Amino acid sequence: MTWQGIEGHDEVAQRFCRALARGRLASTFLFIGPAGVGKRTFAEKLAQALLCPHVDEAELAPCGRCDSCVQAASHTHPDLLIVEKPPEKSFIPVSAFIGEDQRRMREGLCHDIAMKPFMGGRKVAIIDDADYLNEEGANALLKTLEEPPPRSVLILIGTSAERQLPTIRSRAQMIRFAGLPDATLAEILLARELATDRDQAQRMASFAGGSLQRAVELADESLWAFRGELLVGLSAPVLDSVAVAGQLVPFVDAAGKEASARRARARQVVAFAVEFYRQLVHALCGATTVGDAELLRAVEQCATHWRGDLETATACIDRSLETLAHIDRNAHLATALECWLNDLAEIIVTGHGVATYGNY
Repeated sequence: MTWQGIEGHDEVAQRFCRALARGRLASTFLFIGPAGVGKRTFAEKLAQALLCPHVDEAELAPCGRCDSCVQAASHTHPDLLIVEKPPEKSFIPVSAFIGEDQRRMREGLCHDIAMKPFMGGRKVAIIDDADYLNEEGANALLKTLEEPPPRSVLILIGTSAERQLPTIRSRAQMIRFAGLPDATLAEILLARELATDRDQAQRMASFAGGSLQRAVELADESLWAFRGELLVGLSAPVLDSVAVAGQLVPFVDAAGKEASARRARARQVVAFAVEFYRQLVHALCGATTVGDAELLRAVEQCATHWRGDLETATACIDRSLETLAHIDRNAHLATALECWLNDLAEIIVTGHGVATYGNY
């Protein structure tokens, strides 16, 4: 039985039940795990359970019918505060926490969570995209984290502990969310009609890293067609970075006018490269490689003429992961991708990493 219909996180729900039964619920939590595994959904359902006046908190089973539950589900509950990064911003604006200049400290999350609850015994705040808290935003939260208002719960959601500022990590109880198993993910894709058949669902799940968000993005067949071209370029005896960039940048631009769609496509392409180099590391050290036939052929071909060693392949992984971070921080896509490919070519030739500078 899954908790509140959320797959894969029953143990996390049980931890909260035990804490509530003992009367020892912390005031601040940091939910950490891959994007698209249900952290935000879990946080919202947890908030609904804590705010429902008709059930014992320790049961974590909101009735789903009362005014409080209905308002929490629709994000209109006066005691539920939600802050997230605007799509066009690189960071969560500090005004979301302490208000605009003309109303500084008289509005925003820090002000609102300190107010007496309107409907029940708690205030719950959810900060999504905590990966995009800059130092100014974290400092604005500092007093609230150090002196949380009575009966308040603050939930921050991020993808990794390393991306959180020390100010946040040291003052929050970390809750880790694992990626969803491939089989579970495939079943979700089929149940929601996000895949046309079981074969497609399994393929999408196997490359999604446990993330429903990434799996949905992988439904795009043009992405798989381009992956084949990318693997040809990466596995060639000499990486022609200019030629690959000449294919990649137009492909990313073709994702649409929305910057979010182009960034999602860029992330998927770079993630394909990360997986290629990870399997190359396995091949070079004699370990078993895992993947579909197309990937395994490319890895085998590359391993036969690889100029470097394990450290060279690892440097390619590191440089690719760094590019993913730049993409997430709204770097100029064409420049970021071109620099990434140029650096990969240099790493392969020289056998070591290269210096990168800022966000392009």
